[in-house]
Amino acid sequence: MNWIWSNSDYILDKTIVHLGLSVPPVILAFVISLPIGWFANRYRVSRGILTVAGLFYAIPSLPLLIALPVVFGTSLRSPVNIVIGLTLYGIALMVRSVADALAAVEADVTQSATAVGYSSWQRFWRVEFPLAGPVMLAGLRVVVVSTVSLATVGGVLGVNGLGLLFIDGFQRDITAEIVAGIVLTIVMALVLDFLLVLLGRVLMPWSRKDARLKPVAPPSRTRQKVVLP
Repeated sequence: MNWIWSNSDYILDKTIVHLGLSVPPVILAFVISLPIGWFANRYRVSRGILTVAGLFYAIPSLPLLIALPVVFGTSLRSPVNIVIGLTLYGIALMVRSVADALAAVEADVTQSATAVGYSSWQRFWRVEFPLAGPVMLAGLRVVVVSTVSLATVGGVLGVNGLGLLFIDGFQRDITAEIVAGIVLTIVMALVLDFLLVLLGRVLMPWSRKDARLKPVAPPSRTRQKVVLP
């Protein structure tokens, strides 16, 4: 604990940087996955996109981060590589979530929207997207937790973030530094997940489950025995 209090500024800097590495890939992955998932759901021939996305997530993170500088011409320790790599992993997870969420929307609902005069664009944003929101949110929560944890791999390459606490702690045999990195990574993932849940409740109030709205079973009717005189 003494090491943690003595290096609180150092730990805070790593935490802020790690947050900056984690949030942009989540946003980018969602924005990019939305049209791809819509396309994969709309045209069944393109369902192979989901298979490719799933296979892409199987690529080990460290080799990918080493290959990205060769492709994009960035330095090996550039944070841009982390953002690009995490965005790609986020897309691999989020595309299927978007496609499954849109596929779960009832066909009768979309047909009714078309019947009242909605264009394809209006039907998507006013009907399909809101109804698919809860399922998309569940997929986005998985992406957030995965992104925060994968961002620590950048520490192996010397990229600033909580991953450096692991590497530096192992090299200098400082257990407190290792524990601080692990705990802060978990806490950051939980906090971001909690904020997503709150955001979902604000933006999608129809997805709330209120026990008070459950239907009450009608009282059972008991047959009365009639005694004839």
